[in-house]
Formats: sequence, C-alpha cells, structure tokens
Amino acid sequence: MLGATGQIGRAAVSALAGDGWEVTAVSRGGGRDGRWDGGVRALALDRDEEGALEKALGEGCDVLVDMVAFGAQHAQQLTGLAGRVGSAVVISSGAVYEDDRGRSFDTQEQPDGFPRYPVPLPETQRTVEPGGATYGSRKVLLERELLAAGDALPVTLLRAGAVHGPYCRTPRELYFVKRLLDGRRRRVLAYGGESRFHPVHVSNAAELIRLAARLPGSRVLNAADPQAPTVAGIGAAIDEVLGRETETVLVDGPAPEGGRGRDAVERGPSGGVRHDGGGAGARLPAGDGVRGVAAGDGRVARRGAGGAELAGGVPEDGAQLRGGALRLCGGGRVAGGVRPGRPLKDAGPRPYASQDCYGFGVACGVHVTSRRSVFPVSR
Repeated sequence: MLGATGQIGRAAVSALAGDGWEVTAVSRGGGRDGRWDGGVRALALDRDEEGALEKALGEGCDVLVDMVAFGAQHAQQLTGLAGRVGSAVVISSGAVYEDDRGRSFDTQEQPDGFPRYPVPLPETQRTVEPGGATYGSRKVLLERELLAAGDALPVTLLRAGAVHGPYCRTPRELYFVKRLLDGRRRRVLAYGGESRFHPVHVSNAAELIRLAARLPGSRVLNAADPQAPTVAGIGAAIDEVLGRETETVLVDGPAPEGGRGRDAVERGPSGGVRHDGGGAGARLPAGDGVRGVAAGDGRVARRGAGGAELAGGVPEDGAQLRGGALRLCGGGRVAGGVRPGRPLKDAGPRPYASQDCYGFGVACGVHVTSRRSVFPVSR
C-alpha cells in the first residue's frame, strides 16, 4: 500500500490485515500506526525515486493499493507494473466531475462558476478534461490511462467524497467547533443551510478497498457514506456533541457581499448520488450471504439471493459501517457519526462550513445501491 500512513491508508491497512492479507505499508517516512496488526510490514520508500517502487515489489504482489497517485507519471508507473501486480485499487476524487455547462471545482471562483450536478450523480457523469493543471484534471488523466490498461492491470478507481475520520489534518468542521469554543452562539449559512458535500468516513473507504481487493476488476466507483448530511445538520450534530446551543441564521441564496467573508457561510447546490453500474462504473457482484444498509433509517437489512438492490456488499464476516447517523451492525445509535464521550478528533462527521460544497453520493463500505438512497434536496 502506497501512502499507508495517510488518513485513509491507516484504516485500510487495518481492514486488509484483518481480512488476512499480508500487508506492506509504504510511506516516505516508513512509520506505522500503533493500531496495526503486528504482522504489518512498514517500509520507507519514495515512489518518485527512479526504480525504488519496482525494486521494493520484488517478484510482485497480489494487490497494490495506491492512496497518492496523481497524473500521467503515476499512471505510467502503475501500468508499467502489469504482470507483477495482480490488480490495483487507486483513490481518485469527486472533484473530477463537471456539470452539463462545464462547471466544476475548477470554476468555483468564476462568475456563476459553481457546478450544479444532477441528482443522483452517477459515475457516468461527465468529467473535466484530462490534463496537468489542476487536481481534478490530473485525477481524470490518471483514471483514463489506468482504465485503458485494464486488460493488463485490473484497477478499481474510488472517487472519494469529503474524507473524514481520525488523523484529519484540516477538519472542515473546525469552523463550527472553533466558533462554539470561542463562545460565539450565532452562525450564518447561505442557501438555507441545505448545501451538501457528501462525506466518506475513512472506515467506509477502507471497507470498499477491502472488497475491491477481494473482487478485482476495472471500474470506477463513487465512494461516500450512506447519508449526506446538510451543512445545517452537521452544525446541529456538533452543537449536540459539545453540549451548546446556537442560533442559526439562514440566508436564501449565496453569501451576502461585503460581509465577514465566505468562511462565514456555505454555498453550493445540494444532492446525493447513487451507483448505477453504467459505463465505467461497473458494479461489484452481489449474491447470497450479502448484507446491505437500508439507507432510509440506517438499519442493517439482509437482501435476498441475487442482490437486486445491491451493487456489492459486506460478506457475513462481521464487517460494519461507521460514519453518518445510523445504527451499527453491533450496537447503538451514533448521532451524527459521533459516539458520546469520544474525542472530537476521532469522530465524524467531517464537512463543511469553510468552503463551497456539492452533493456527492450514496456509496460506502458496503457499496449500496438503493432507490431510497437518494437525497433530492432543493437549494
């Protein structure tokens, strides 16, 4: 695994090791997480050093998981390993998408530049043009080159939503938390507080990585939590965790000009996405012994053979969903993804009052497709 000590990497190493894989956790510093199984091997390596990755692979590996791949150079590096790597799982991003007018994350600062995506937003939605100028265009270039080599190296590309969970360096909720700790009891939210930037908890991303490692193939999958809370809902959840009360002032439309700045408000369209299995978004197979989540109320539900509503799933081996307001397979309700008494740094959710938002999807560690898992919200 490349980028093993990052936010998703730490959780994914644990998930794979717990599933019986022999994991080599690669990072530039060669560190290890204290929660990893003793059998995990930590290795210091700079992937951009010529020949270093190839040498470290030796005779090869069954699965290569890449958390830190960007652009053509890394795509060519990975495809050059075909024959020595059985399959790959690579993290991409929801930032690749553009709307039907060509607006994307890259156009947010332009007049009327904020994208307005369809609801739900499938993997077949158009993307920005590939290139090397922006984060999104580099990810698209990476995706296309890897998919083109799919016959030689099967690659699962995970378009992650807004990542949250332990070891987050820049928690988006800090806006809410800081104001509460400062004693400020009023917040202003644009667009009625209904903006969404669909999050993905690191444990859900790790579970999807685990499943993709078990079932290799060439595909693109949206990766996000079962629920997409609104900005106002996130603020309310944090109020509850911290035991504070806040007056929320809702603004219809964008942030007022000449105020305290865009960090004081939230703007952007709302929505959710689903997996439709079309085009590059091929679905993980479903079948007997698969459990899913009924996203309407978060209860775990068993589906019948064939998995009509499931595009994949969690084998009956005790795997659980975490993150979001739902009931875990093993126990009590988690309000807003935060267990009472847990340190805030270790808790979700992790969106979004300090940046623009967009609606992302109903994907998660169990990779659920359900007609009830769509969140049409008016702006």
